[in-house]
Amino acid sequence: MADCNETLRELDTFLDGELADETRAAIQSHLGGCMDCLQAFDFHAELRQVISAKCQNDEMPPGLLSKIEMCFGEDFDGDGRVG
Repeated sequence: MADCNETLRELDTFLDGELADETRAAIQSHLGGCMDCLQAFDFHAELRQVISAKCQNDEMPPGLLSKIEMCFGEDFDGDGRVG
């Protein structure tokens, strides 16, 4: 069973759906019995929703894409994907 430290450390990966089935099940079980971790989970999930909604409604500032492309250098393939 996951403990609080493991649960909190894995919250983002859990929310991304990127955990192995066994780890995901352990964290779900822990969240079902730990109010503190469940509150942290709820906060992270709501924060992601707010950020996602905000990003979809606002236009990208001029020049931001080119700055991102420079950060990735040659790994950025020009069609918006890293590859």
